[in-house]
Amino acid sequence: MPDLGELKSIVDWPKMRTAAEKAVTATIGKPPKNRADLQLKVMDEFDGPGYSRKRINYFVEEWERITAWMFVPNDKEDETPAIVCCHDASSFGKDVPAGLQGDKLLAFARHYAELGYITIAPDCLTAGERVLSGLEPLKTRNFYKDHPRASLLGKMLYDHMHAVDALSETKGVDPARIGVIGHGFGGFNALMLAAFDERIQCCVSSCGFTRFHDDENPSRWTDNDGFVCIPKLKHCLESREFPWDWEHILAMAAPNPTLVLTGTNDDILSNTNSCKKAVDAAQKVYTLLGRGEALHQSPHKEGRTVGQRQ
Repeated sequence: MPDLGELKSIVDWPKMRTAAEKAVTATIGKPPKNRADLQLKVMDEFDGPGYSRKRINYFVEEWERITAWMFVPNDKEDETPAIVCCHDASSFGKDVPAGLQGDKLLAFARHYAELGYITIAPDCLTAGERVLSGLEPLKTRNFYKDHPRASLLGKMLYDHMHAVDALSETKGVDPARIGVIGHGFGGFNALMLAAFDERIQCCVSSCGFTRFHDDENPSRWTDNDGFVCIPKLKHCLESREFPWDWEHILAMAAPNPTLVLTGTNDDILSNTNSCKKAVDAAQKVYTLLGRGEALHQSPHKEGRTVGQRQ
């Protein structure tokens, strides 16, 4: 595993970053060689207070279209910043950040549209309109039947990259000001997108991770009640020797502003000190890049009061 503590100079970072990226992609799967032609279509459109909410769909693979909500503020004359809103582990999928289902505190897409941002909230595989045939929501068995060498984490990452494509193709979006936000399940998806897509300029991740090495239950990533996120980590569980950890993902997002929100009494990912350890390790990269203040952890005592599975 690349050791961020061994970094002595910024000239050493590109080589270590490449090693970290290879370690991650060896685990989650490499991106498809060819990007899908989006062929974005607007299926429905609804008026909201100061914005329009559009139900869109687009290709993420040659034979696979997915659905998302896109919010576009009214009467915007200048290019507008945009946000990818990653939903939590909810059967409702994109409807949660859209404010149509679930906890209203997680209605990121609607909230930021009301503040003047263009936002997009896509369904992840196994949720919303992408529940796999014959299975309950958030079950992955059929995905791995068809893609035995892949991972759901990799699939979600590359699908979210297509969400950035959709924003980039949308009239009025400033392509130089695209961010990502997510809570819980959406929190680690937000970090992955910030790490792997250079178009993402800022990231907010809430209750998204505990370091694999510190997690009392690292099997949550390999076999969580039929929801398998990173199957290739399974052989690491006994030895506790993992090829990468969340400090590498944070470091790969450098030097862009990244805020990590952690609940000190989170009843699912309770090890806030582990998050601090990851942030402190990645901070070295930010500091060497002259942006030490851009990575910040903010612990709170609100627990995981939002974002439970619906």
